[in-house]
Amino acid sequence: MPKKPKNAAVLRGPGIVAGALAAGLALTLSTAPALAGTAPAAIPESPGEGFRFTLPEPTGRHDVGTVELHLVDEDRADPWNPERARELMVSIWYPAKGGRGHERARYAPSGTAAALDAEVAPQLGLEPGDLDIAGVRTAARTGVPADRRLGERPVVLFSPGGGVSRTLGTALVQDLASRGYVVVTVDHTGEAPVEFPGGRVEGVRYDAEDPHLYRDLMDARVRDTRFLLDELETIEDGGNPDAEGRRLPPGLGRILDLSEIGMFGHSAGGSAAAHTMHEDRRVDAGIDMDGSISFGAPGSQQRADFEERFPVAQRGLDRPFMLMGGSGEKDPENPGADPAHTHETFDDWAALWDNSTGWKLDVNFPEARHFSFTDHLVALPRIREEFDLDEALITPAIGTVDDPARMHRSQRAYVAAFFDEHLRHRPQPLLDAESPEHPDARFIP
Repeated sequence: MPKKPKNAAVLRGPGIVAGALAAGLALTLSTAPALAGTAPAAIPESPGEGFRFTLPEPTGRHDVGTVELHLVDEDRADPWNPERARELMVSIWYPAKGGRGHERARYAPSGTAAALDAEVAPQLGLEPGDLDIAGVRTAARTGVPADRRLGERPVVLFSPGGGVSRTLGTALVQDLASRGYVVVTVDHTGEAPVEFPGGRVEGVRYDAEDPHLYRDLMDARVRDTRFLLDELETIEDGGNPDAEGRRLPPGLGRILDLSEIGMFGHSAGGSAAAHTMHEDRRVDAGIDMDGSISFGAPGSQQRADFEERFPVAQRGLDRPFMLMGGSGEKDPENPGADPAHTHETFDDWAALWDNSTGWKLDVNFPEARHFSFTDHLVALPRIREEFDLDEALITPAIGTVDDPARMHRSQRAYVAAFFDEHLRHRPQPLLDAESPEHPDARFIP
């Protein structure tokens, strides 16, 4: 029998500062203490007693491989620890040649899994060990060669939400890779726990009281992304930028097509996609999944400081960009207000929309909430069923949709169609009008 939770709190999603989302700040920041030097939890050698959720199988026709890299930018100091060079952990997901005999990749490194368990389990009223996140596996294989028979493939970057691990984008990422894309996910060190080779775990480093926090976080993210693009060029040229010199999958550099680059992300990661596109023309197309473009109240000094550094909302984009939003809770003090996150309801999205001359689309999921655009959408319903949780525990994180799996399928479809049209240059009728096959999505003209 599933264990009944006790003293469960409503799940607001990992790393959300109380009230931040309600205030319209889609950048979510962790308040957890720094974890630098924390020993990671051991990876189970055999199936543990905890529950292992599963992710939807990819829909593409290609097998998927993945490799993790440790990148060090020797030319830049870490913004939260200036005595050290900036370090990043990234994962590359790619169409692979076969996979039999190769181990399925872990969903999260053991240290990251321990941090996720420590954050999520108590909010669900579960005990330590009730969830075996370290034991969850993905559809991708490690050590498998890239499929060079496909030729060069478009590259898509993924940036997670503020205070959130790159792990929480895995379901969408592995699906894109199965459709023939090379997808690169990045952890922005200092925002959320991230595990480095040897078991070192770096935790939260920023000062939550800093009035320039949002500006500085975004500055780090944009610089991280541009550095990552440089490192991908090194791989394309036959080099290996991994700090430990670990072997890259055979053929990986030969399938990278860096003339066709997209970027998408959730929350602050979606904002980073817009700002990176404005600063670096190597990124050809982008998607913002429920992320604010500007931060701070309109007219505030915080907003002015942010937009002085990041003026994309005022200048717009001249390349394809898609907004993909959810909805907030109804405001009891203003019941007539529309809580949907669209360019009609949020001033920063409106400015970007009005000032952009490139192809654009605003797709809204009215029943979604902020973390509907992460793996929570598919994992939390399975956890709820396993432990017989009250549905009210998870609806603040993923919304009230009656079929979360259907909504996830729609997200996969729209993300893939967007990149198919703008990186592969294959027209996609799905982007022309609302589809009866995707009843959870509506287009905002």
